[in-house]
Amino acid sequence: MSDKPVHEPTADHPITVQRTGKHVTVRVNGQVVAESDNALTLQESTYPAVQYIPMGDVVPTALTSSDTTTYCPYKGDASYYHVTTESGDTVEDAIWTYQQPYPAVADIAGHVAFYPDKADVTVG
Repeated sequence: MSDKPVHEPTADHPITVQRTGKHVTVRVNGQVVAESDNALTLQESTYPAVQYIPMGDVVPTALTSSDTTTYCPYKGDASYYHVTTESGDTVEDAIWTYQQPYPAVADIAGHVAFYPDKADVTVG
Protein backbone atom coordinates (compact mmCIF):
# COMPACT_ATOMS: atom_id res chain seq x y z
CA MET A 1 0.00 0.00 0.00
CA SER A 2 1.24 3.47 -0.89
CA ASP A 3 1.79 6.26 1.61
CA LYS A 4 1.17 8.86 -1.08
CA PRO A 5 -1.71 11.23 -0.37
CA VAL A 6 -4.68 11.13 -2.74
CA HIS A 7 -6.67 14.34 -3.06
CA GLU A 8 -10.06 14.77 -4.69
CA PRO A 9 -10.83 17.96 -6.60
CA THR A 10 -12.83 20.46 -4.55
CA ALA A 11 -14.35 23.89 -5.00
CA ASP A 12 -11.03 25.30 -3.73
CA HIS A 13 -8.99 23.13 -6.14
CA PRO A 14 -11.26 22.24 -9.09
CA ILE A 15 -10.16 20.02 -11.96
CA THR A 16 -12.13 19.59 -15.16
CA VAL A 17 -11.41 17.42 -18.21
CA GLN A 18 -13.29 18.23 -21.41
CA ARG A 19 -12.95 17.49 -25.11
CA THR A 20 -11.00 20.31 -26.70
CA GLY A 21 -13.21 20.25 -29.80
CA LYS A 22 -10.52 21.77 -32.04
CA HIS A 23 -7.50 20.52 -33.95
CA VAL A 24 -4.35 20.47 -31.82
CA THR A 25 -0.86 20.49 -33.34
CA VAL A 26 2.33 20.02 -31.35
CA ARG A 27 5.75 20.99 -32.68
CA VAL A 28 9.14 20.39 -31.10
CA ASN A 29 11.97 22.44 -32.62
CA GLY A 30 9.65 23.17 -35.55
CA GLN A 31 8.82 19.53 -36.31
CA VAL A 32 5.25 18.28 -35.97
CA VAL A 33 5.32 15.47 -33.40
CA ALA A 34 1.58 15.24 -32.69
CA GLU A 35 -1.71 16.19 -34.33
CA SER A 36 -5.14 15.41 -32.96
CA ASP A 37 -8.81 16.15 -33.29
CA ASN A 38 -9.42 14.16 -30.09
CA ALA A 39 -7.46 16.13 -27.52
CA LEU A 40 -8.71 16.77 -24.01
CA THR A 41 -8.31 20.03 -22.10
CA LEU A 42 -7.49 19.60 -18.43
CA GLN A 43 -8.05 22.71 -16.33
CA GLU A 44 -6.67 22.44 -12.80
CA SER A 45 -7.39 25.22 -10.32
CA THR A 46 -5.65 28.43 -11.41
CA TYR A 47 -2.95 26.69 -13.51
CA PRO A 48 -2.91 27.19 -17.29
CA ALA A 49 -5.05 24.69 -19.21
CA VAL A 50 -3.16 21.66 -20.54
CA GLN A 51 -3.85 19.77 -23.75
CA TYR A 52 -3.77 15.98 -23.38
CA ILE A 53 -3.22 14.28 -26.75
CA PRO A 54 -4.11 10.62 -27.37
CA MET A 55 -0.86 8.63 -27.48
CA GLY A 56 -1.93 7.24 -30.86
CA ASP A 57 -1.81 10.77 -32.31
CA VAL A 58 1.88 11.24 -31.41
CA VAL A 59 4.63 10.28 -33.87
CA PRO A 60 5.88 7.05 -32.22
CA THR A 61 9.39 7.23 -33.67
CA ALA A 62 9.92 10.57 -31.91
CA LEU A 63 9.46 9.10 -28.43
CA THR A 64 11.91 7.49 -26.04
CA SER A 65 10.89 6.48 -22.52
CA SER A 66 12.52 8.41 -19.73
CA ASP A 67 13.39 7.20 -16.23
CA THR A 68 11.81 10.36 -14.80
CA THR A 69 8.70 9.98 -12.66
CA THR A 70 6.72 12.47 -10.60
CA TYR A 71 3.65 12.35 -8.40
CA CYS A 72 0.57 14.56 -8.23
CA PRO A 73 -1.84 13.96 -5.35
CA TYR A 74 -4.76 14.84 -7.66
CA LYS A 75 -3.76 12.85 -10.76
CA GLY A 76 -1.35 10.10 -9.65
CA ASP A 77 2.06 8.88 -10.84
CA ALA A 78 3.41 10.41 -14.04
CA SER A 79 6.00 8.94 -16.38
CA TYR A 80 7.93 10.85 -19.03
CA TYR A 81 9.22 10.68 -22.59
CA HIS A 82 12.03 12.39 -24.44
CA VAL A 83 11.26 13.69 -27.93
CA THR A 84 13.81 13.30 -30.74
CA THR A 85 13.20 15.27 -33.92
CA GLU A 86 14.09 14.15 -37.44
CA SER A 87 17.18 16.38 -37.26
CA GLY A 88 18.40 14.33 -34.29
CA ASP A 89 17.76 16.93 -31.59
CA THR A 90 16.52 15.40 -28.33
CA VAL A 91 14.39 17.34 -25.87
CA GLU A 92 14.48 15.52 -22.56
CA ASP A 93 11.33 14.94 -20.55
CA ALA A 94 9.21 16.93 -22.98
CA ILE A 95 6.12 14.78 -22.42
CA TRP A 96 4.37 13.40 -19.36
CA THR A 97 1.56 10.89 -19.03
CA TYR A 98 -0.53 9.36 -16.27
CA GLN A 99 -0.89 5.73 -17.28
CA GLN A 100 -3.23 4.98 -14.38
CA PRO A 101 -4.68 8.35 -13.36
CA TYR A 102 -6.88 8.75 -10.33
CA PRO A 103 -10.65 8.38 -10.92
CA ALA A 104 -11.32 12.15 -10.92
CA VAL A 105 -9.20 12.51 -14.08
CA ALA A 106 -9.59 9.00 -15.51
CA ASP A 107 -10.30 10.39 -19.00
CA ILE A 108 -6.62 11.36 -19.46
CA ALA A 109 -5.50 7.71 -19.42
CA GLY A 110 -3.82 6.93 -22.73
CA HIS A 111 -3.06 10.61 -23.32
CA VAL A 112 0.14 12.65 -23.10
CA ALA A 113 0.86 16.30 -22.37
CA PHE A 114 3.75 18.47 -23.54
CA TYR A 115 5.65 21.03 -21.47
CA PRO A 116 4.92 24.47 -22.96
CA ASP A 117 8.58 25.51 -22.65
CA LYS A 118 9.69 22.42 -24.62
CA ALA A 119 7.00 22.25 -27.30
CA ASP A 120 4.72 24.60 -29.23
CA VAL A 121 1.11 23.50 -28.72
CA THR A 122 -1.39 25.13 -31.09
CA VAL A 123 -5.15 24.79 -30.64
CA GLY A 124 -7.45 25.71 -33.52
